[in-house]
Amino acid sequence: MKIAVTGGTGFVGQKLVQALKKEGHDIYILTRSPEKHQNTDQVTYVGWLKESFSPEKKLPVLDAIVNLAGESLNSGRWTEEKKQTILQSRIEATEGVLDLIDALPEKPDVLVNASAVGFYGQSKTKTFTEETTKAGNDFLASVVVEWEERAAKAKEKGVRTVYVRFGIILGEEGALPKMVLPYKMMVGGNLGSGEQWMSWIHVQDVVGLIQFALIHPDLEGPLNGTAPNPKRNKDFGQTLGDVLNRPHWLPAPAFALKAALGDMSTLLLDGQAVIPKKALREGYSFKYPELEPALASILEN
Repeated sequence: MKIAVTGGTGFVGQKLVQALKKEGHDIYILTRSPEKHQNTDQVTYVGWLKESFSPEKKLPVLDAIVNLAGESLNSGRWTEEKKQTILQSRIEATEGVLDLIDALPEKPDVLVNASAVGFYGQSKTKTFTEETTKAGNDFLASVVVEWEERAAKAKEKGVRTVYVRFGIILGEEGALPKMVLPYKMMVGGNLGSGEQWMSWIHVQDVVGLIQFALIHPDLEGPLNGTAPNPKRNKDFGQTLGDVLNRPHWLPAPAFALKAALGDMSTLLLDGQAVIPKKALREGYSFKYPELEPALASILEN
């Protein structure tokens, strides 16, 4: 297959590109700075979101597009300006993908667009699947709704569209190193009440689900990118402490996290239990369905 990837130089994107290369696909990484990268036999870096971008000259007929581009939620306090950047980076990238689809002489078969479990809002008591159609009413939910609405326009253009609602992605980069730090300093513990749900997924299953979505022609719409066994924060933390052989004992009060992080504290203090019902029904086999082996595979290397 010939596959274009946005966000291909990021944490998840790099893992995805490696996996696609092993399968023999040709990858075209759409980036603002192609000059910073070296092309190889299977990977070509293409300048994107520039006025000079001419897809019909730079790209072959594509089988698929994977859109992973967007500002990190974890990089800095959520000022009003930061919130706008979080939203606009996702909208700009998705609109860029839609423009690309329009400009190509032949449309790709499928668009796999990143999304997030933030769609569902926050709850300590409910469990959410793809059959949950009502979005939450907080900032992250509003971002995801608008993000997915833009991505869904690809379907109107005749392109099968899947938006993968990722949970907390566990890997050598991303959120996990920040979670590990207090345990290494012997001060790990519950965040706030510890009762909030954490819907997590190993980065290898992130890649696996994207690949799964690419090749299953009946799969479209929302796809929950989470492991089948979400954990409450207190249980996640205890498991993390066990894997690191460090104590889980010192809680971080909610008021202190809110004071330090502002609105961004919602990433730590709020959550939702999300089940990947569609992936399981369609036959995806998780490499890491359980938390302890998932953490051990990353932290014991």
